[in-house]
Amino acid sequence: MTINSYIKKRPCRICRKWFAPNPRVGNRQKTCGSKECQKKWHAKKCSQWNRKNRACFQANNLSKKLQAVQNQKTTIGEPPPQLPKSGICSKLPQEVIQEVIGIQPFVIVNYLSQVLLRSVQEAIRMQRADILEEVRRLPRGGYSRGDSQKRAP
Repeated sequence: MTINSYIKKRPCRICRKWFAPNPRVGNRQKTCGSKECQKKWHAKKCSQWNRKNRACFQANNLSKKLQAVQNQKTTIGEPPPQLPKSGICSKLPQEVIQEVIGIQPFVIVNYLSQVLLRSVQEAIRMQRADILEEVRRLPRGGYSRGDSQKRAP
């Protein structure tokens, strides 16, 4: 018996076409040999890993921002160093905040506000999903928005 007799055909996890895995890879091969399927599988696995390790990236991002700000030394007559624009603090007067509390505390406050906003958004999404699930369980005529039917007095 050869090695090929032990390896069975299986469907590709991306395109669902049946393929015979490479004997060197064996049971570890999840996709067919096409480049497109391999790229999609790699992107899927990378996004899963990034979701699991989000805290690592957040800590690295904060330390990189603090290091960049620390490297920008201000001299007399030069404007204070500027941060890259972020979605949260773009509406705030950044120059005034930087003058009052300093640039490094501003970076930390900006980071904390982003983390808090993300956690609040995730909680809202979960509550929305729960509410939608409860509404789907109600009988069809059991709820209305109130604007489709007018009740007679």
